[in-house]
Amino acid sequence: MTTITPELPLTITATDRASMDRQLNDAVTFAQSRAMHERRGILVTRHGHDSFTIAVSDAVPFGLTREHQAW
Repeated sequence: MTTITPELPLTITATDRASMDRQLNDAVTFAQSRAMHERRGILVTRHGHDSFTIAVSDAVPFGLTREHQAW
């Protein structure tokens, strides 16, 4: 059995509010396991009304999730 693991940063483009919330929650949950292992924080960057990236970041203290607006 092959397991596909997404790579960070994850890029999300949502078509509606419900899918945006669901995708963001899933992406942050995935990033949390990587951030815990690497002892880094999580950065969620909004690039537009429907576009986000989720990354593990040295710029965010361990144990925190920060949001950034880039538009």
